[in-house]
Amino acid sequence: MGLRPDLNRDKLSEAALAILALTAFEDHGVVRAWKGMDWDLLDVLYERGWIADPKGKAKSVAFTDDGAKLAEVLLKRHFSG
Repeated sequence: MGLRPDLNRDKLSEAALAILALTAFEDHGVVRAWKGMDWDLLDVLYERGWIADPKGKAKSVAFTDDGAKLAEVLLKRHFSG
């Protein structure tokens, strides 16, 4: 299916990373989140260097160090009251 071309990828990527932060957890020193999100969108996050390659059998995806920090910033920026 793919991402619709009329959507702003920058805004969508930021919102997706922030939403991943809602299910983030630490596993052996790596911040991870469940990857129940559109595959094309996860690929965009990977291309931006915010998460590790989402392809594989794992049910979660690892954040990069920068991605984990940015996810918290974006969660507060876009969704804090």
